[in-house]
Amino acid sequence: MFFPLHDQNPLRVIRFQTVTMLLIVANVLLYLYSDWLLGEVARQRFYLSFGMVPAVISGSARLAPELEMVPALLTPFTSLFLHGGWLHLVGNMLFLWVFADNVEDGFGHLGFLGFYLLCGLVAGLTHLLLAPASRIPLIGASGAISGVVAAYLVLFPRFRVLSLFGVVPVRMPAWIMLGAWLAFNLVFFLLDPVDGGVAWSAHMGGFVAGLLLTFLLRRRIMLRLARGRTGQVRNMTAGNGGLRREV
Repeated sequence: MFFPLHDQNPLRVIRFQTVTMLLIVANVLLYLYSDWLLGEVARQRFYLSFGMVPAVISGSARLAPELEMVPALLTPFTSLFLHGGWLHLVGNMLFLWVFADNVEDGFGHLGFLGFYLLCGLVAGLTHLLLAPASRIPLIGASGAISGVVAAYLVLFPRFRVLSLFGVVPVRMPAWIMLGAWLAFNLVFFLLDPVDGGVAWSAHMGGFVAGLLLTFLLRRRIMLRLARGRTGQVRNMTAGNGGLRREV
């Protein structure tokens, strides 16, 4: 198990990662609400109401009327803000904190929000396609965050990331750390894509969506980052730490 702690990658265009912080706050507040204020039965009902239940979307099952708090087609989005335990929450929020700010910098605030939600939607749909009859609610931001990881891997592969492997802090290029993350997820996806406690299919769906979207927009994003806050285009080349600006 490893967790990212910090990356050496300053913001170039935006001054503050507003959307990233709002996503983190929303996830934390909803987790505290579900974990601290709801009993076990109420918490499970909450997950059924706002989590994505594949069987409900595919039409092979229905929720009890009192649980139909939002339309089923919105649950791929509402499920992105729910977490089943503190470790689930902390792991996701660490990845969001370390990697999403620079992706938001590249996409812009609204562009990043759309990118995040779209990756989350594709993640949920991937799980739905592979397990359309499942009655277990899908919850968690992992699918959307997998898209963020893919975007960072494409845009900033050489920047160094400080990670915690067990209790040992290690600093390495992002492509190594995120490549290890991808290999870990891919192995478990191939072994058990939908039947275990973790929806590895959603992770892979979000990653592929993020990868494709970022490759399609990479030239525009890199030009935006090269211009920075001044609007003046600067060359960005690979150095020891990744990209560097040359006036």
